[in-house]
Amino acid sequence: MNTVTIPQGYRPALTPYETQQAISMIKRIFADMLAGQLNLRRVSAPLFVDAATGLNDDLNGVERPVDFDIPAACAEAEVVQSLAKWKRQALYDYDFHVGNGLYTDMNAIRRDEELDNLHSIYVDQWDWEKVITREQRNLDFLKDTVRGIVEAVISTEKTIRSLFPALNSHPATERDIAFITTQELEDLYPGLSPKERENAFVREHHTTFLMKIGGKLRSGQRHDGRAPDYDDWSLNGDLLFWNYPLDQAYELSSMGIRVDAQTMDRQLTEAGCDHRRNLPFHQGVLGDVLPLSIGGGIGQSRLCMLLMGSAHIGEVQASIWDAETKRACKEAGIPLL
Repeated sequence: MNTVTIPQGYRPALTPYETQQAISMIKRIFADMLAGQLNLRRVSAPLFVDAATGLNDDLNGVERPVDFDIPAACAEAEVVQSLAKWKRQALYDYDFHVGNGLYTDMNAIRRDEELDNLHSIYVDQWDWEKVITREQRNLDFLKDTVRGIVEAVISTEKTIRSLFPALNSHPATERDIAFITTQELEDLYPGLSPKERENAFVREHHTTFLMKIGGKLRSGQRHDGRAPDYDDWSLNGDLLFWNYPLDQAYELSSMGIRVDAQTMDRQLTEAGCDHRRNLPFHQGVLGDVLPLSIGGGIGQSRLCMLLMGSAHIGEVQASIWDAETKRACKEAGIPLL
């Protein structure tokens, strides 16, 4: 079911053309800041992949990829839903070594996404991946990486606010990060749903990294779904910020240390996905061919929303919206690109 929320008294801080300028500058500045913090180099990424390779991300396992046939190649292609698996293969193919990584601009179509202020069928994000050692497969290394990403966000925000003074009327992003696991969050708020728990915690801790997503909690429930074949469910998390106009938490980045052979073996069985074991990508992980890595996706439109204090993702990206969303935004003076 599609929903749209119009915050009382909300007005965009920038004019439509200033918004376009700010979007362009945020994307350029943050990419440079992120590359510097994590030692990444830019590469080109595919818009679609061969379905037979197993490289496409199935997200929570229920989303349908957009697919089509390619008669000239005798192949079935799928528009990427994310590049979580492709990036790790690229580290191997491009001969990246420990301490170095890549980032790319990813554009995806998620046809089954419900539309609201934060979700669109069009996804744009920076996908990044970095080679690590086995000794770095721990929570301390994960946390240090999160701190680097938040530092890149803060640095970008400072630059953008100096160029567009009208943005200084919005609360600044907070550098201090609260780290918490999904089990700790459930223990704090046992009577709330997963999203309600996130809102309750991030309302108090405006920059939060929620760790260990995918496995079952002591309640027998999962906080959220995660594909079993890229993130290690014990070494991953979501970077959450507080959206002031909407008065709710929202995710800027999903990331994690990737599965090794043992973790993939265990998670494939737990998720009932043993049939994937013979796919080329999965063989590369199970056979210890592909490098150990850490990686994630960082929403480009989500970052623009955060730094510009936007109430609707349609203010910072061009997509397709239902009639009610277009009507409500028009009446409220919120221009959809």
